[in-house]
Amino acid sequence: MRCHVTCVPDVLYAAEITMFDNNIVLYKFVQDLHFYVTGGEDENELILAAVLQGFFDSVSLLLRGNVDKREALENLDLIFLCLDEIVERGMILETDANVIAGKVAVNSMDPTAPLSEQTIGQALATAREHLTRTLFQ
Repeated sequence: MRCHVTCVPDVLYAAEITMFDNNIVLYKFVQDLHFYVTGGEDENELILAAVLQGFFDSVSLLLRGNVDKREALENLDLIFLCLDEIVERGMILETDANVIAGKVAVNSMDPTAPLSEQTIGQALATAREHLTRTLFQ
């Protein structure tokens, strides 16, 4: 069984929806990258679309709008962290791109980097980590 529908939340980044082997597949092509989200036939397409949009937007934020194959390969660790923040064991945890990108940025920072090279949020997270580590020793 194969079905094809176009969902256009905004004209610039339209997501496609199709049915493939009793699975719902949502996908989006941007430049030379392909973003996919799949779910069972009983899943809600709008929820899957929110996951796809949240994933794409968080990757776009982390790559500073330069979403292409070279940037994605250079920052693949950040993309995997995005997926980890969005879904865990099939459960959707978060779809807000700003929250996802914020968590990934905090988790991916180098704690040994000098404070002058960190953003304010990263510096505060480093200070909080050092404080909790000293309090629990």
